[in-house]
Amino acid sequence: MIDSKLIAQLREKTGAGIVDVKAALDETNGDMTAAEELLRKKGILKAGKKSDRVAGEGIVYSYIHGGGKVGVMLELRCETDFVARTDGFVQLAHDIALHIAAMNPLYLDETAVPAELVEKEREIYKAELAESKKPEEIMAKILDGKVQKYYSDICLLKQAFIKDESMTVEDVIKHGISKMGENIQMKRFVRFHLGQE
Repeated sequence: MIDSKLIAQLREKTGAGIVDVKAALDETNGDMTAAEELLRKKGILKAGKKSDRVAGEGIVYSYIHGGGKVGVMLELRCETDFVARTDGFVQLAHDIALHIAAMNPLYLDETAVPAELVEKEREIYKAELAESKKPEEIMAKILDGKVQKYYSDICLLKQAFIKDESMTVEDVIKHGISKMGENIQMKRFVRFHLGQE
């Protein structure tokens, strides 16, 4: 089993998604250098490095689901108008919109979640863990894990992708970056459900 610290280190170094990093480390038996090389060969390493480039083009995509009961609008950006008009980019926008319609994320990512909401969740988790007699450092890790799980429930980019739950929506976008060769950013979205405020 690959150590989570190795996964985090390689992820930070390469900018690749957690699924890709874990697969590369598994394939190379935990060898960081070989795993980085493998990611480079697959074009996934490039995806992380492209994230600094300006994504000033893209599309506003709309999707209506459930006989007009659910609607999604999103802004997906890329670097050039040429890529924005490709079938692959439009399909990526469609897949993300379909995911939003089905999974109803509340926020784009962790930075969009109000701090007071996260603190409230932490307090609930602390109260749940108060009964256990675990050491303080173990409790802290459990608490952090619960907060990360909370993010994966409510943040679009952290949710397991509806078409392939082995990947997050963020991983799907990174695969799009490596495939299309441009920085792609999910900027914002809104989901409407008839009869809900």
